[in-house]
Amino acid sequence: MTIIMKILFVHQNFPGQFRHLAPELAARGHEVTAMTMRKVEELTWEGVRLIPYKAGRSSSPTVHPWVNDIETKVIRGEAAFRKAFDMKQGGYCPDVVVAHPGWGESLFLKDVWPRVRLGLYCEYYYRTEGADFNFDPEFRKDDPGKVCRLRLKNISNMLHEEIADAGISPTAWQAGSYPQPFRNKISVIHDGIDTGIVVPDSSAGMRLNSAGGEVSITGNDEVITFVNRNLEPYRGYHIFMRALPELLRRRPKARVMIVGGSNVSYGAKPPDGKTWKQIFSDEVRGSISDADWSRVHFLGNIRYEYFLTLLQLSTVHVYLTYPFVLSWSLLEAMSAGCAIVGSDTAPVREVVQNGETGILVDFFDRSALVERVCSLLDDPKRRETLGKAARAFAIERYDLHTVCLPRQIEWIGELVAR
Repeated sequence: MTIIMKILFVHQNFPGQFRHLAPELAARGHEVTAMTMRKVEELTWEGVRLIPYKAGRSSSPTVHPWVNDIETKVIRGEAAFRKAFDMKQGGYCPDVVVAHPGWGESLFLKDVWPRVRLGLYCEYYYRTEGADFNFDPEFRKDDPGKVCRLRLKNISNMLHEEIADAGISPTAWQAGSYPQPFRNKISVIHDGIDTGIVVPDSSAGMRLNSAGGEVSITGNDEVITFVNRNLEPYRGYHIFMRALPELLRRRPKARVMIVGGSNVSYGAKPPDGKTWKQIFSDEVRGSISDADWSRVHFLGNIRYEYFLTLLQLSTVHVYLTYPFVLSWSLLEAMSAGCAIVGSDTAPVREVVQNGETGILVDFFDRSALVERVCSLLDDPKRRETLGKAARAFAIERYDLHTVCLPRQIEWIGELVAR
């Protein structure tokens, strides 16, 4: 007999990492509700009941900068607490709460429902060594107190460790960033890639509007792709841009397709109100001729179907990152059968096995990056071998329907049964 569960998801920008799991649970007949700070026009989404809420105040302008992060999380945690308390007063009690704790919303939910199981999406635990902190010498600050501020950013993580019953993390490296004994409560299960949708397609094509007029791109073209949510140093945008002059000089027929916005997802904001995109574009522009620059296409943030087409057109895909959370785009590129050149950083090396499912280079070595990209561009058989192996690896380890969703649902069932 199937047991119907009441499941509450909490994510400030729902669905976020739960975009597949929540609707799947609803489709299986479970009662699925989600609390979100996002403004919603409809109160249901793919069978999930949405409960919007908002913070009652903003951060204090005079608060000590080291505790600004935890103050913001407490404000959001209070907002979620008061909404959850209203839900309880109305008779609602979930069997399990699954939350992304990164913004503090789940800090006080156990104070509303003390006996309800709480599962956390464990994305990252801040560390002073072996991760993103001070990884890039170019952006290190002289302030010795920076390490103190970083340590205080883990206050929310520590408070959550006391109340959480279990965790889920997309990669082993990210799970390993959490200290014991809480690490033992974390299951490594990725969000999942729909490898039935993200597929290779040799017939793919697209049209671009450029300064020289409309350009048609097909699989016969030499296409170098670089994808971020936002173009910023954390994802190696500065390294890639500084490699561009030499790449364009050596590959006179290549087109470079750059996807990403101009905001900041991670790390420090750029100086003087500028954007990282413009700063590094301006830095290299004088070293690139107008003719070569016309082959560089900044696509901004594009619709998902266009993104998939771009991956299918990619001759070589470049993915760079500090040791930090892994982007979905890398695994999507693998699922699309791309020949990948990635940075030899964690957790990239967890999925890109050097020489087998892609090629790894030192994050800071622009010359090696250029050499590896050019070598692959000259070797179609090698690209095909790497692309097939990358796709096979993505299907085996990260397929949404056969691997990740079943394991996620099993994880929730075990959480409820404890």
